[in-house]
Amino acid sequence: MAHETATVSEVRRERYARRLPTDLSALRGPDRGRVRLPLHLAWSGLTEYDLDRPRLRMSCYRTVLAEGGHDDLVRYLDRDLLVELWPVLRTLVSKDLRAVWEDAFRELAPMATAAGRPG
Repeated sequence: MAHETATVSEVRRERYARRLPTDLSALRGPDRGRVRLPLHLAWSGLTEYDLDRPRLRMSCYRTVLAEGGHDDLVRYLDRDLLVELWPVLRTLVSKDLRAVWEDAFRELAPMATAAGRPG
């Protein structure tokens, strides 16, 4: 007997998938300096992030990925910085968010990030 009701995980993944850019090259946000996130993104604390500080940069990206809509993703995330941060960032976001991004963008898949690193 099949259930017609989607699981919480399926609902979450669908919500994240609807927000995705069509391509990572659409992510043209800043890659350095100070960024002030609007309250609909940074509702639980810090609103200003210094992207030149590794911990704040990671925190900013984690917040935007988790809370941002499509327009926020393309405005506040930078493609090259996201790819650079992803091997660690993927461990800081939810399993559902990680799966959606890695399924949509092969360059974020674990084998792609490992293969892309200089040896």
